[in-house]
Amino acid sequence: MRPTEEQEELRTAVRSLLARHAGAAAWLPLTEQIGVAGLAVPEQYGGAGCGATEVHVVMEELGRGLSPVPFLGSAVLAVQALLASDDKAACAGLLPQLAAGRATGTLAWAERGSWDPAAIRCAATRRPGGTWRLDGTKEHVLDGCAADVLLVAARTDAGISLFQVAADGAGVSREAAVTMDLSRAQSRVVLHGAEGRLVGADGDGERVLQHVLDLACTALAAEQTGAAERCLELTVAHAMDRIQFGRPIGSFQAVKHRLSDAYVLVESARSAALGAAFAAAEKSAELTRCAAVAKSACSEAFSWVAGEMIQLHGGIGITWEHDAHRYFKRAHGSSRLFGPPAWHRARLAAGLGLGGDRRYGA
Repeated sequence: MRPTEEQEELRTAVRSLLARHAGAAAWLPLTEQIGVAGLAVPEQYGGAGCGATEVHVVMEELGRGLSPVPFLGSAVLAVQALLASDDKAACAGLLPQLAAGRATGTLAWAERGSWDPAAIRCAATRRPGGTWRLDGTKEHVLDGCAADVLLVAARTDAGISLFQVAADGAGVSREAAVTMDLSRAQSRVVLHGAEGRLVGADGDGERVLQHVLDLACTALAAEQTGAAERCLELTVAHAMDRIQFGRPIGSFQAVKHRLSDAYVLVESARSAALGAAFAAAEKSAELTRCAAVAKSACSEAFSWVAGEMIQLHGGIGITWEHDAHRYFKRAHGSSRLFGPPAWHRARLAAGLGLGGDRRYGA
């Protein structure tokens, strides 16, 4: 399983653009020149009609540069939640503007640090006239302070449901969260009597969230792979340039072994991430398993390689001026995002009948 020639051309275009446009300023040219915001949006809603493998390519490149653009929150979470809801009216009303990059979206999902749908306590109560009242607190909302389209998972009498809430509406408070990884904007969203419109069927939200979780983990695994690969590239370059005892430190056997181990981890992560992306693209029944494997393996690979990057860079690796600390912080934060590796391994074990507990943190 390897990306196609067209997907490699997409990779080249994204990498070239990110080299010319730093930081959040890259979002506008990414959407206008390459159309990344609408990659996974069907053509009938103004998108490119591509799939998870194209998203994988973009996420790898965004990971390499630790790009802060809102692709994961908007083009993955929000878009896939709308598509999974099968709400034609909501898709027709929201997806064209998301696909064009005229608006960004996000999915307010996690509560008390958990992405397990069972942990959702945000309550939705039906009002006369077909609207709903939402009360609760959401955490780790990606790009939540800047998002134009706010989708919220809340609990009704029928179960978990999905709602569209006016981002700046009455009863909605958005507060930027203080994060270790400054390149991943997160927010805390407090809903107190906020008005929501049901998206999809009442009580169908848990199915939607489980599907979005698979796709989110698949996309994040690609990002982690790209970032880990970049860590290894920078570390190898340093090992070739840094001279000790008259020789590059990369010529020392101990350093060679550590770099070799890092290479094996990066390539193993790449295989796991690609496996999940192809499973998603093919709508395979094995997607949940592949996504859990990818999230667990890629999280741990990135964390290990980022740690080795700091160690092998020596003193400069712990300075603010070098990028090593940024990759290390992204590795730590992304490992927890959408659930830590141990939770995903427990999900795998439960799915295989090995006695694992699917509950978050169990």
